Amino acid sequence: MSSRVSNSRKLRAGKGKMRNRRHRQRRGPLVVYNEDNGVVKAFRNLPGVEIVNVRRLNLLQLAPGGHLGRFVIWTQGAFGLLDEVFGTFEKASVYKKDYILPSAKITNPDVTRLINSDEIQSVVRPAGQKVQKRPWTQKKNPLVNKAVLFRLNPYAKTLRRHELLKQERLKKKAAPKPKKPAAAGKAFLDTLFAP
Repeated sequence: MSSRVSNSRKLRAGKGKMRNRRHRQRRGPLVVYNEDNGVVKAFRNLPGVEIVNVRRLNLLQLAPGGHLGRFVIWTQGAFGLLDEVFGTFEKASVYKKDYILPSAKITNPDVTRLINSDEIQSVVRPAGQKVQKRPWTQKKNPLVNKAVLFRLNPYAKTLRRHELLKQERLKKKAAPKPKKPAAAGKAFLDTLFAP
């Protein structure tokens, strides 16, 4: 294992060489411990092997590069302490304040079995006939095409009817009434044009 890591040590390509990341190499196993009874010193000089306390687990060490499946070696004490560090589904963590393990939303993840069960099938509507949509249709402008407008907004038909009735009322109101000349005005005109 250690030869695989030490043989993979290469000079980093890119600017990282100047930024204190001069070399890159493979990773070995991660050793997780609870109490350091010489564990740290025992594994310190092995290339690729990393040591971490169970209370200070780091996601970057557990899944380097975002990939799950790193080889992790647990000591018995560390494995026993996991329930206190992260808590269980029943009790909260001792070391992390108010931390409870995230539980699954559904207890039975077999969704197909749930959907096809008698309890759900007795309640849901029966499946309708398969209607194949046309792959492409020309978009109709609802402001121009009244049928499309009424399909999008059924109340538009009522609004249009009210508008037409209002226009009819206004037209009746605005119709010119025949004027009959006032008697005083006629008398004035007669005196004005008198010979």
